[in-house]
Amino acid sequence: MVDIAHQAAINPASAKDATPALVPLTAIEPGRWRALAQRAIEPNGYYLPAWELAVSATARDRIGASALSVCSTSSTRLIGLMPVVSLWKAWKIPLPALVSAHPYGTLCSPLIDRDASVEAATRLLQRAREAGAHALVLLDVALDGAAMASLGQALGRAGLKPRVLRSYVRASLDAAQDGDGLLHEALGAKKLKELRRQRHRLAEHGAISFDVARKADEIEPALETFLQLEASGWKGKRGTALVQDAGDATFIRRAVPALAETAQCEIVSLRAGATPVAAGIVLRHQDRAFFFKLGIDERFAKHSPGVQLTLDLTRHLCADPTISSADSTASADHPMINPIWRGRFAIGDVLIPLRRHDPMVAMIHAALIARGHARETARRAIHLLRR
Repeated sequence: MVDIAHQAAINPASAKDATPALVPLTAIEPGRWRALAQRAIEPNGYYLPAWELAVSATARDRIGASALSVCSTSSTRLIGLMPVVSLWKAWKIPLPALVSAHPYGTLCSPLIDRDASVEAATRLLQRAREAGAHALVLLDVALDGAAMASLGQALGRAGLKPRVLRSYVRASLDAAQDGDGLLHEALGAKKLKELRRQRHRLAEHGAISFDVARKADEIEPALETFLQLEASGWKGKRGTALVQDAGDATFIRRAVPALAETAQCEIVSLRAGATPVAAGIVLRHQDRAFFFKLGIDERFAKHSPGVQLTLDLTRHLCADPTISSADSTASADHPMINPIWRGRFAIGDVLIPLRRHDPMVAMIHAALIARGHARETARRAIHLLRR
């Protein structure tokens, strides 16, 4: 059963079809992929080719993604791309479904051409059917975003409806506002005064500077600083820092410089004198920024270095006319970012049936619900053990 389900979800439905329904991610020509990303109806920095190809090549538990891709019926222009893996590869569930290939950042909204959005969505669903899948499981998608709206229209035309498996609300930044005004409204005068006091105390260790690394000769040393900071904190103690896994370290050292070449990645850092106290990786796609990860020197924790960096990042993004919004890509109720970035939008996991009245979809749905309950039980047990 495992082999049958796995093969059904990764092989084309017909050997007569000269174009496989599902291809290795590496088969997508990067230039065409980049061109689609420029036209995408919804930004997703984590599905830019330089990022996702690096993830799929070496990142821990994310290797070997495939792609559903479609071209326009009137040209060879790529109009839709959805990186996926089989349900078996994702979670060892032996049922015929495809799941979003997770790109490390918590956003898997597919790339859909804004000039042919419904056509692209319709044909992506058809390609999934041709690949033998009975359902798609889209993880961490913007529920009210333009990509899901296009898929919803395509599903409606086929008499189908998506099912939301899990949802939460996460923080975002309206970067069209004045940075200082936004921070004052979000935090209030009293909290900002306390943060200024902490910043003055931090300055006793050296003059405070906020730096943005963009160029190749700047970003590689800045990345190493970030990796050292991340590994020095609680992630390092748990063994989950990027630099602690060879595949993760290779991915991030490949992706960041590659995206910097196209001005789609920068590393922001805060220093006290010559000492880096906080650093973060920020991706850019179209008019949106994505706050990927933050690392801090916990020796300076009482001065809130992560918050101090985020305040400077907020002002930096709000002052940039090319950025209109920023996605925190953080978990729900994140204790650091939520009080600062007060915008909110819904993120969720969605089950998309591919055929009407398909009993296999009910089996897939039940298996996913059972998996969710098991994960929640395990999460609570780990939380109790760490208390």
